[in-house]
Amino acid sequence: MQLPPPPPAETETLLARLAARPGVQSTLILSRTSGAIVRSSGLLTAADADELASAAIPSNTTTNGNTAKKSGTRNAEEVASLVYTFVQAAGSTVEALNGEGDEAKLLRLRTKRNELVVVVEGAFLLVVVHETAPA
Repeated sequence: MQLPPPPPAETETLLARLAARPGVQSTLILSRTSGAIVRSSGLLTAADADELASAAIPSNTTTNGNTAKKSGTRNAEEVASLVYTFVQAAGSTVEALNGEGDEAKLLRLRTKRNELVVVVEGAFLLVVVHETAPA
C-alpha cells in the first residue's frame, strides 16, 4: 500500500490550529483513499506498543490485549481504522441524501469520554481526539 505524499503546509497549519484547542488528547493525519496513518501524535502505534512491551513496562500501561479493552485505551491503528470506517459511512449517507458530487467536510462524534473531530482536507483526513468535559 502506497502512502500519499506528506501533507502540504496549509494542511499541517489547519491540524496545528485544531490541536491547539484545550483538551486535545491526540491527532492523526490519515490517507483519505486508504485510511493509512500518515502522521500521529498522542496515540501509540503498534510499533510503539511493541517497544514498550520489550522495555518491560508494567502491563497496566500497554495498549494491546485485554488491558487496553478494560482501560479504554486504543492504539493509533485501531482509531484510524474506526475513523476511516466512520468517514466512509458518512460519505455514503451524504451521497444518498444530496446526490453525487457532494461530500462531508467536517464530522464530529461525541461520546461520554471523547469527542472526535474529523476534517476532510484534500487527500487527507485530519482527526483530533478531545477529552469530553464533564456535564
